Amino acid sequence: MITDLTVSHPRHTLWRFALPMFVSVMFQQFYNLADSMIAGRFAGEDALAAVGASYPITVIFMAFAVGSNLGASVVVSRLFGAKDYRQMKSAVSTAFLSSGALSLVLSVLGWRFCESLMALIHTPENIFADGALYLRIYIYGLVFLFLYNVCTGIFTALGDSKTPLYFLIGSSVGNIILDYLFVAWFHMGVAGVAWATFLAQGVSAFLALGALIRRLGTIPSSGRSPLFVPALLTQIAAIAVPSILQQSTLSVGNLFVQEIVNRYGSATVAGYSAAVKMNTFAINCFMAFGSCLSSYTAQNLGAKKPERLSLGFREGVRLCMIASVPFFVAYFFFGRAIMGLFLTSDSLQAIGCGVEFLKILGPMYFMISVKLMTDGIIRGSGAMAYFVAATIPDLVLRILFANLLSRHFGSTGIWMAWPFGWVAATGLTILFYRRIVTGKFKIPNLQ
Repeated sequence: MITDLTVSHPRHTLWRFALPMFVSVMFQQFYNLADSMIAGRFAGEDALAAVGASYPITVIFMAFAVGSNLGASVVVSRLFGAKDYRQMKSAVSTAFLSSGALSLVLSVLGWRFCESLMALIHTPENIFADGALYLRIYIYGLVFLFLYNVCTGIFTALGDSKTPLYFLIGSSVGNIILDYLFVAWFHMGVAGVAWATFLAQGVSAFLALGALIRRLGTIPSSGRSPLFVPALLTQIAAIAVPSILQQSTLSVGNLFVQEIVNRYGSATVAGYSAAVKMNTFAINCFMAFGSCLSSYTAQNLGAKKPERLSLGFREGVRLCMIASVPFFVAYFFFGRAIMGLFLTSDSLQAIGCGVEFLKILGPMYFMISVKLMTDGIIRGSGAMAYFVAATIPDLVLRILFANLLSRHFGSTGIWMAWPFGWVAATGLTILFYRRIVTGKFKIPNLQ
């Protein structure tokens, strides 16, 4: 279903649009969590640590895929809101061609420097080989990762958050079944976890592409749409590149944090790996609402209705605050039970590290949810310089305080560094958001 987000009060349109996307992200994160859970429970603590040690590197590749998603989504949303369907279809094909080429380049580079990256963050020797193996298989599936993310971005731009959900539910269930089959039954260890993700990602990517092609065929347009338009690529890149830089900067920062974590041995790495996956689960769910706000913002700006932005922001914050409650309760009060999903009772040190991490970050979700909603408005308006600028204090403060506090509080000091960066980034994005809604920022013309 295609949804026009430029009519009706956002209290009605955003809720209907956002909830399927929220559930979709939850399922996407479920099979990421399943990798770590099954690795830890059936292949042992070291297997969980190996998957976790490679995680900050995989997040860098994810940053490129998500940036491609956002670039395509904002430009297609703006053209859809303006009812320029011929240009919109050209933007879709341009996004696929450019992101496909980018994924191939990254695949080659990733395969070539896989082990060098693992060595760079001082991965403990007892998990190095398995970590590099997982990363290499993950890199084989980068084309699928990009394909699915661009498809999702375009569906979102068209106001359709339900179709990707259906594919993702099937893919998530399939991934979990394959994880269990490869690891628990065939004893393939870390390689089994990686191949399960590869296969599940591939299936969801091709299913999403087929549905998108059919959906675009139902939208009328005058004349044939060119497959590749350099001017549209420039517009997509104007959104995608800053987003990639922002997320990559954070990912590089997490590499520095991972290097600090690695100093405390594989047990701490295992606990951190499980807990950071749970944190990523929560943050990505909140980001789903931010992505909805990006499409909402872009469609309304394309329709010349900037006065609707503040209404959408308030509804987005309300949605995200409600979503923060169960995550806070689960992580703060039931952290030990959650860590038990990843590790056996023998891994006391690893479980303790994970519980501390979740207790420290859980209460901060109510604040970071505001930041992620302002991000949605900022991206949708094309103010990408603001989007990138808010990342710098988060990165610098997280690394600085992780180094400083770990000297006095051990690994617990690393987890304590997160809130410092989040507070600074939230404050900045609120200031930037105010500049946009009060008209002090000139909205770039992407049409």
